Amino acid sequence: MSCSLHDLAEYESRGIPSVLVASEEFASAAQVQSIALGIDPAVIYVQHPIQSRNDAEMVELADQHLDQMISGLLEN
Repeated sequence: MSCSLHDLAEYESRGIPSVLVASEEFASAAQVQSIALGIDPAVIYVQHPIQSRNDAEMVELADQHLDQMISGLLEN
C-alpha cells in the first residue's frame, strides 16, 4: 500500500490525475499512509481478495468500478 500511495502522490505532484484502487482489506492502512504523506487521494475500495482473480474476473471488477475511477480522475 505504501508504494502505491507514494506513486500516486508523485503523479499528482506532476499534475497527473490518479486514483488508487485497493482491496477493502487495506482501507485503514491507506488512510494512515495518506495522512502521513499529507495527501487526500481519490481511492476506490474493491472486494477482497484481488490477487486470486483471473483475467475475466479482473475485467468484470474494473467494469463495475469504471464510473468511480473516471469520477476520481476528473475531480482531482
